[in-house]
Amino acid sequence: MPSPKLPIEGLPVWAHLNNVTLTNVKIANTGDKGFGVVCDSHLTTEASDETLDTPALLTVPHDLVLNAEAVQEYAKEDRTFRELLDAVGHQSARGDILLFLLVQTALASRIGHSSAGVLNPWTEYIQFLPETVLLPTLWTEEERLLLGGTSLEAAVSAKISSLDSEFGSIYEASSNIPRWNEALWESGAVSFRDWILLDALYRSRCLELPRSGESLVPCIDMVNHSAAPTAYYDENAKDDVALLLRPGTSISEGDEISISYGDAKSAAEMLFSYGFIDPDSTVESLVLPLEPLQDDPLAKAKLFAFGEAPKVHVSRSNGSIAWRSPFAYLMCVNEEDGLEFRVLRETREMNVLWQGDDVTDQTTEFQTLVQSHPLSALFSLRVVTVVQERLQSQLDRAQPDAEPRTPPTSEPSPTTRETCVKAALLLRNIEIKILEDTIEALEEEKTTLLADEHVVAYLGSMETAGSDLVEEEASNEEDDFS
Repeated sequence: MPSPKLPIEGLPVWAHLNNVTLTNVKIANTGDKGFGVVCDSHLTTEASDETLDTPALLTVPHDLVLNAEAVQEYAKEDRTFRELLDAVGHQSARGDILLFLLVQTALASRIGHSSAGVLNPWTEYIQFLPETVLLPTLWTEEERLLLGGTSLEAAVSAKISSLDSEFGSIYEASSNIPRWNEALWESGAVSFRDWILLDALYRSRCLELPRSGESLVPCIDMVNHSAAPTAYYDENAKDDVALLLRPGTSISEGDEISISYGDAKSAAEMLFSYGFIDPDSTVESLVLPLEPLQDDPLAKAKLFAFGEAPKVHVSRSNGSIAWRSPFAYLMCVNEEDGLEFRVLRETREMNVLWQGDDVTDQTTEFQTLVQSHPLSALFSLRVVTVVQERLQSQLDRAQPDAEPRTPPTSEPSPTTRETCVKAALLLRNIEIKILEDTIEALEEEKTTLLADEHVVAYLGSMETAGSDLVEEEASNEEDDFS
C-alpha cells in the first residue's frame, strides 16, 4: 500500500519544526523539473566571495543529514531496527540507508508500525518526495523498449535484476522476525516498487559532502541541476549543510536556484542516475559490456582472473576520439602467445602467467604487459578488430529500424510518456554519432597496424603455412586415389 503524500506547501512547516532555515528562497513546483528552490528576492554576491561567510540560502542541521553514520545512530535508539539491520546485513552504506528509508516508508503508511520502528523526521519528509521519478528503472516495460540498442538497454535490465535480488534478500531476512514480518509484509506496507523508487530517489538526490561523504540532505535535495549553476553546497563549522550562492552571481526574484550534478557525466549516466539529459552538456561518451569470444576455451578463466565486468569505454573530446577496453587485451591473447593459467592445489587459487611471469595482480593491465612483446602490434590489431566489431554490432542495433520495438520517431502511445520518448531518442542520436565516428577511427587504426612490419611478417607466415597445408592435403588425396 503506498504511503500518503503531503503537499509541498506544507514543507516550510516541517522545515521550521526541524530547524531548517530558508533565507530569501522557497521550495515550489517549477513545472517540467518538478520541485525546486526558487529565489524570493533579488540577490547578488561579489566575485571575491569564496568562503562560508557568504549568507546561506538554506541551512540543514547535521542531525537531519542521512548517511551510513546517521543510520547507525538511529539503530542505537531503535533496537527493533537494529535487529532488522543485523539480520539483513551491512552490505554497503547505500544498502543501510535504503533499508532505513524502507522502514520510514512503512511507518509513513501508518500500518502495523506499533511494534516495530521509531518515528523520525524522515518519516514525514519522505512524504513530500515525488511518487515517481523519470529514472529508467521506473519506466514502464513499453517505455524501456525505447532504450533498445542504446548503452542503457543492458544497464537498466541489470539494475532492475540487482534491485530484485536485494529486495528478495530483505524479504527473506525480515520474514523471520515476527514484528517486521507484520510491519512490512503482512500489512502490505511496502512493495518491490517502493524499493525501486527509493533507489531512484537515492541515486538522483545523493550528495557527496566534503566531510560526511555520500548523504541525503532534506530540502537541499530539491535543488535542480544546471550546466551554469548559481549555487553550491558545503558543510560549515558545525557540520550543518549550507546552500550558498556562487561568487559573482546575480539572481532575480522568481529565478530558480541551481547546482551542478557533475560536469563529466555522459548522456547515458545523466539519464540513468537523474532521469534527464542535459542539453547543454558537452560530454560525449558511452560504456558498453564486452563478452569474451564464444570459441575461446580460456574464456571462463579470463573472466574469473579479470575480476570485474568487461567493458568498452568510448569518448570524444574536442573532436578527438578515445577508447579503452582493458579486458580486450586479455581476451585477445592465448596459450600460443604466452598466456597460462595455473590452479594451486593447496589453496585452489588461480595464478595467471604471461611469458612465464606471474601477473595475477596485473590482469587489468594487459595492454601494458603486451607492449614489450615483439608481436604487440598484432595483439593490438586483434583488440582493435574485436572492439570495432562490438561497436558495429551496437550501431546496427541502435538504428531506429534495426529490430521490432516502439520506433523512437513515432507518436507515443497513451501509456508511453512523451518525456521518455524524447529522452530515449536524444540518447540514441548522441550514441549513434559517437559509434559512427569511433568505428571510423578504429578503421584507420587497423590500416596502420596492418602495415606494421611484424604484422606483415606474421600474416605472411600464416598464409604460407596455410598454403603448405592445402598442398599437403591435396597430395595425400592423390596418394589415396592411386
